[in-house]
Amino acid sequence: MSASYRQRRPVSCGTAASASKNPQLRHIVDLLLLTGARVRELLDARWEHVNVERKAWLIPTSKTGKPRHVPLSSAALAVIAELPRFNGCPWLVPNPNTLKPFVSIKHGWQGAREAAGLPDVRIHDLRHSAASFMVNSGVDLFAVGKVLGHASYQSTQRYSHLANDTLLAAVEAGAAKQAQPA
Repeated sequence: MSASYRQRRPVSCGTAASASKNPQLRHIVDLLLLTGARVRELLDARWEHVNVERKAWLIPTSKTGKPRHVPLSSAALAVIAELPRFNGCPWLVPNPNTLKPFVSIKHGWQGAREAAGLPDVRIHDLRHSAASFMVNSGVDLFAVGKVLGHASYQSTQRYSHLANDTLLAAVEAGAAKQAQPA
């Protein structure tokens, strides 16, 4: 780690992404965190597959080879509403210089994560963060797996330890209900 890096004060990843030379990086980071999508799925996303009224994004071919719909939260829809539109460009978050999907966002991400003081965070970790946020908010593992497009329940099981507090709250609520007089 360079001395100049150590002297800089770390900032949030979102702030660092906003300061990136890649003007789309902030939108990409936000949408990855809000949807749990895979990076390539987002970089290849097309406007025609986003249905704002239904609050859904169709991924025609996912890692499993099957199409899937990703529900879009109000926060994700707000990010999509802010995206720059380029005349005749079908891509949701294209490279503004080529109007084609980014081949890679590696360099922009490396700069953002270092500025945020998170040098070991991979871009794919944002997908795991999205899943963790859902589980820690009480969303059941089946629903999280569906949002992420997991082919099997076992893929989602890695987040089960995060659900412990939620499960404890569930059994406490059940016990409290049983203790009430009929």
